[in-house]
Amino acid sequence: MILREPKVSELRKLSGLCQRSKAHWNYPPDMMKAFRRELTIRKADLDEDAIMLAEDKRGIAGVVQLSKAGEDAVLEKLFVDPHRLGEGTGKLLYVWACRVARDNGARNLLIDSDPDASAFYEHMGAVRQGTAESASIPGRQLPHLVHPLG
Repeated sequence: MILREPKVSELRKLSGLCQRSKAHWNYPPDMMKAFRRELTIRKADLDEDAIMLAEDKRGIAGVVQLSKAGEDAVLEKLFVDPHRLGEGTGKLLYVWACRVARDNGARNLLIDSDPDASAFYEHMGAVRQGTAESASIPGRQLPHLVHPLG
């Protein structure tokens, strides 16, 4: 498995991976439609954030997007192709995100997690600290986790 930066020509494919990964949790179609914007990776994201994909000879297995927020970093996206779950791709991408955030001076990695993914982040060392409102569905609360990077 290698990590590399995505090409602009791959953004549609990566956005599709994010959507398939989210759909793995059996969300109804109306919720998936509401999530579409947050699951899309745009060229502006490539310009502003750190984005990395995991790939092997079978193809792209996952993608991660990291942004900066003051003294902290924000895990914007971490998605693994549903057919590749359990292969260590999520861990590889998460460790990369923590390392890059720390190397760029972030004190914490902030995560507003899908409820079904929060156990993964906690296993990786993040600590739940309340909730945050979903960017896609007003009133929906998501687990807010913090991974100290010190």
